[in-house]
Amino acid sequence: MIYVSPLSAVADAIESVRPSHLVSLLDPETMIGTPRGIEPARHLRLGVNDIAAPLDDLVPPGIAHVSALIEFVRGWDQQNPLLVHCWAGISRSSAAAFIALCTLNEDHPEADLARLVRARGAHAHPNRLMVQVADELLARQGRMSAAVEALGPGRAVWEGEIFSVPIRPYTD
Repeated sequence: MIYVSPLSAVADAIESVRPSHLVSLLDPETMIGTPRGIEPARHLRLGVNDIAAPLDDLVPPGIAHVSALIEFVRGWDQQNPLLVHCWAGISRSSAAAFIALCTLNEDHPEADLARLVRARGAHAHPNRLMVQVADELLARQGRMSAAVEALGPGRAVWEGEIFSVPIRPYTD
Protein backbone atom coordinates (compact mmCIF):
# COMPACT_ATOMS: atom_id res chain seq x y z
CA MET A 1 0.00 0.00 0.00
CA ILE A 2 0.90 3.62 -0.46
CA TYR A 3 -0.23 5.92 2.33
CA VAL A 4 -0.70 9.68 1.93
CA SER A 5 -0.51 11.89 4.99
CA PRO A 6 -0.18 15.45 6.20
CA LEU A 7 2.96 16.25 8.18
CA SER A 8 0.96 16.44 11.42
CA ALA A 9 0.03 12.73 11.13
CA VAL A 10 3.42 11.31 10.08
CA ALA A 11 4.50 10.08 13.52
CA ASP A 12 1.17 8.33 14.10
CA ALA A 13 1.22 6.88 10.57
CA ILE A 14 4.70 5.47 11.08
CA GLU A 15 3.51 3.86 14.30
CA SER A 16 0.28 2.44 12.86
CA VAL A 17 1.15 1.40 9.29
CA ARG A 18 4.87 0.62 9.78
CA PRO A 19 6.14 1.87 6.40
CA SER A 20 9.57 0.78 5.24
CA HIS A 21 9.99 3.86 3.03
CA LEU A 22 9.08 7.52 3.50
CA VAL A 23 8.88 10.43 1.06
CA SER A 24 8.83 13.95 2.53
CA LEU A 25 7.74 16.74 0.18
CA LEU A 26 8.15 19.99 2.08
CA ASP A 27 9.50 23.43 1.31
CA PRO A 28 13.25 23.53 1.88
CA GLU A 29 12.96 25.72 5.00
CA THR A 30 10.68 23.29 6.86
CA MET A 31 12.17 19.96 5.76
CA ILE A 32 12.20 17.39 8.54
CA GLY A 33 14.88 14.94 9.58
CA THR A 34 14.31 11.22 9.34
CA PRO A 35 11.68 10.19 11.90
CA ARG A 36 12.13 7.31 14.33
CA GLY A 37 11.14 4.02 12.76
CA ILE A 38 12.52 4.85 9.30
CA GLU A 39 16.03 4.04 8.10
CA PRO A 40 17.69 7.21 6.73
CA ALA A 41 18.53 5.45 3.43
CA ARG A 42 14.80 4.79 2.99
CA HIS A 43 13.76 8.40 3.48
CA LEU A 44 13.56 10.57 0.36
CA ARG A 45 13.49 14.25 1.24
CA LEU A 46 12.40 16.54 -1.60
CA GLY A 47 12.60 20.23 -0.81
CA VAL A 48 9.96 21.78 -3.06
CA ASN A 49 7.24 24.34 -2.61
CA ASP A 50 3.65 23.55 -3.50
CA ILE A 51 3.50 25.68 -6.63
CA ALA A 52 2.56 24.91 -10.22
CA ALA A 53 4.82 27.51 -11.86
CA PRO A 54 7.99 29.40 -10.89
CA LEU A 55 7.22 32.11 -8.34
CA ASP A 56 9.65 34.51 -6.64
CA ASP A 57 12.28 32.61 -4.64
CA LEU A 58 10.17 29.48 -4.19
CA VAL A 59 11.40 26.10 -5.40
CA PRO A 60 9.10 24.51 -7.99
CA PRO A 61 9.06 20.74 -8.40
CA GLY A 62 11.45 19.99 -11.26
CA ILE A 63 12.97 17.17 -13.26
CA ALA A 64 15.58 16.35 -10.60
CA HIS A 65 12.93 16.11 -7.86
CA VAL A 66 10.49 13.98 -9.83
CA SER A 67 13.29 11.78 -11.22
CA ALA A 68 14.46 11.12 -7.67
CA LEU A 69 10.90 10.20 -6.67
CA ILE A 70 10.52 7.78 -9.60
CA GLU A 71 13.86 6.11 -8.87
CA PHE A 72 13.01 5.86 -5.16
CA VAL A 73 9.69 4.19 -5.97
CA ARG A 74 11.41 1.78 -8.37
CA GLY A 75 13.88 0.87 -5.62
CA TRP A 76 11.15 0.20 -3.04
CA ASP A 77 10.74 -3.56 -2.51
CA GLN A 78 6.98 -3.18 -1.84
CA GLN A 79 7.13 -5.61 1.08
CA ASN A 80 5.99 -2.94 3.53
CA PRO A 81 4.02 0.26 2.92
CA LEU A 82 5.36 3.45 1.42
CA LEU A 83 4.32 6.63 3.23
CA VAL A 84 4.32 9.95 1.36
CA HIS A 85 3.58 13.25 3.04
CA CYS A 86 3.64 16.96 2.47
CA TRP A 87 2.58 19.82 4.73
CA ALA A 88 -1.19 19.40 4.36
CA GLY A 89 -1.45 15.97 2.69
CA ILE A 90 -3.39 17.41 -0.24
CA SER A 91 -1.28 18.36 -3.25
CA ARG A 92 2.39 17.29 -3.34
CA SER A 93 1.79 14.02 -1.52
CA SER A 94 -1.23 13.03 -3.61
CA ALA A 95 0.80 13.84 -6.74
CA ALA A 96 3.58 11.62 -5.42
CA ALA A 97 1.12 8.78 -4.81
CA PHE A 98 -0.30 9.14 -8.33
CA ILE A 99 3.22 9.24 -9.80
CA ALA A 100 4.14 6.13 -7.81
CA LEU A 101 1.05 4.31 -9.09
CA CYS A 102 1.89 5.26 -12.69
CA THR A 103 5.50 4.16 -12.17
CA LEU A 104 4.48 0.77 -10.77
CA ASN A 105 1.61 0.17 -13.21
CA GLU A 106 3.04 1.07 -16.60
CA ASP A 107 0.19 -0.42 -18.64
CA HIS A 108 -2.69 0.72 -16.46
CA PRO A 109 -4.80 3.67 -17.69
CA GLU A 110 -3.76 6.91 -16.04
CA ALA A 111 -7.36 8.06 -15.66
CA ASP A 112 -8.19 4.97 -13.59
CA LEU A 113 -5.19 5.56 -11.34
CA ALA A 114 -6.06 9.24 -10.86
CA ARG A 115 -9.67 8.36 -10.03
CA LEU A 116 -8.43 5.79 -7.51
CA VAL A 117 -6.38 8.43 -5.71
CA ARG A 118 -9.42 10.73 -5.59
CA ALA A 119 -11.76 7.92 -4.50
CA ARG A 120 -9.46 7.09 -1.58
CA GLY A 121 -8.80 10.73 -0.68
CA ALA A 122 -11.67 13.04 -1.58
CA HIS A 123 -9.45 16.02 -0.73
CA ALA A 124 -6.61 14.89 -3.04
CA HIS A 125 -5.63 17.61 -5.48
CA PRO A 126 -2.36 16.45 -7.12
CA ASN A 127 0.23 19.14 -7.81
CA ARG A 128 -0.09 19.78 -11.55
CA LEU A 129 3.59 20.62 -12.11
CA MET A 130 4.80 17.42 -10.45
CA VAL A 131 2.38 15.42 -12.58
CA GLN A 132 3.40 17.25 -15.76
CA VAL A 133 7.09 16.52 -15.15
CA ALA A 134 6.36 12.86 -14.34
CA ASP A 135 4.20 12.60 -17.45
CA GLU A 136 7.21 13.58 -19.54
CA LEU A 137 9.70 11.40 -17.64
CA LEU A 138 7.45 8.33 -17.81
CA ALA A 139 6.61 9.01 -21.49
CA ARG A 140 2.86 9.01 -20.79
CA GLN A 141 2.21 11.45 -23.65
CA GLY A 142 0.08 13.87 -21.65
CA ARG A 143 -2.27 11.24 -20.26
CA MET A 144 -1.21 11.75 -16.63
CA SER A 145 -1.82 15.49 -16.84
CA ALA A 146 -5.14 14.98 -18.61
CA ALA A 147 -6.23 12.48 -15.96
CA VAL A 148 -5.52 14.90 -13.13
CA GLU A 149 -7.19 17.80 -14.94
CA ALA A 150 -10.29 15.65 -15.47
CA LEU A 151 -10.59 15.15 -11.70
CA GLY A 152 -11.25 18.81 -11.02
CA PRO A 153 -10.62 20.17 -7.53
CA GLY A 154 -10.74 17.92 -4.50
CA ARG A 155 -12.91 18.48 -1.44
CA ALA A 156 -11.80 21.75 0.16
CA VAL A 157 -10.02 21.19 3.47
CA TRP A 158 -7.25 22.93 5.42
CA GLU A 159 -5.52 19.63 6.04
CA GLY A 160 -6.05 16.23 4.48
CA GLU A 161 -6.66 12.98 6.27
CA ILE A 162 -4.45 9.96 5.88
CA PHE A 163 -5.58 7.63 3.11
CA SER A 164 -4.14 4.66 1.25
CA VAL A 165 -4.10 3.31 -2.29
CA PRO A 166 -3.20 -0.25 -3.30
CA ILE A 167 -0.03 -0.53 -5.35
CA ARG A 168 -1.69 -2.94 -7.77
CA PRO A 169 -5.20 -1.48 -8.06
CA TYR A 170 -6.39 -4.10 -10.50
CA THR A 171 -5.53 -7.01 -8.18
CA ASP A 172 -5.80 -5.63 -4.61
